[in-house]
Amino acid sequence: MLFGFFSLVFFLLLVFLRIPFAFYPLMSWQDALDILTPLVLIPLYWLMLRGIDRGQKNRVADIVFMVMAAFWVMGQGMHLAANSINNLMGYLARDGVVDVTASDLHTLTYFYDEYLGHYLWHIGVIGLALLLIYQGWRQPVEESTHWGLVIPAGILYGFTCFCFFLEGNTLILGYPFVALVTLVVLLGGRRKLAQQPILAFFTVSCLFSLLLFSGWGLYFGGFPGIMEVFHF
Repeated sequence: MLFGFFSLVFFLLLVFLRIPFAFYPLMSWQDALDILTPLVLIPLYWLMLRGIDRGQKNRVADIVFMVMAAFWVMGQGMHLAANSINNLMGYLARDGVVDVTASDLHTLTYFYDEYLGHYLWHIGVIGLALLLIYQGWRQPVEESTHWGLVIPAGILYGFTCFCFFLEGNTLILGYPFVALVTLVVLLGGRRKLAQQPILAFFTVSCLFSLLLFSGWGLYFGGFPGIMEVFHF
């Protein structure tokens, strides 16, 4: 539940804090608080991994975790800086100070923000999720899944993933990911869900994301961004 809640806060809700940061007004509160994103979420991924394997050493899993965490942090850091600069360019153009939005400077910044940064970051997000799903799948069943916590947490994270991939221009990664996890687990791993809470959590979240993606695509005849539809 904490993982789902903090993912929602740092992946989505910070966007509403685009107001000048009191201690350095060129930044926004979104930029300042976004620095905490990997410092909060990466340890939560690690705690979930250690919870699955009960603290037993698994060198391969540890190496995969570090590589995917590196993708995650590198992409998120790139996005944070480029997004902050891109926002500042927009404000300066809006206020008539200087307009570089048609220049190569803006094009390169936008590329780092919306493409390279997002893809590296989201590959890390998917990679860490797949690692946890795989470890949850292969570990012996040892504890009962508390569906009263798992279902709301999974729905919360599933909604976050839907917005995250849709607005991040990485639907080409996110949609196949949630579809594949849902298909594989429901076809071959349903019996594991009652005794593998982490596997159950990601299954619920992927199923909910898949339903949202599919409904969104059918309703709009495509996949417009949420901000584009609601004019945020």
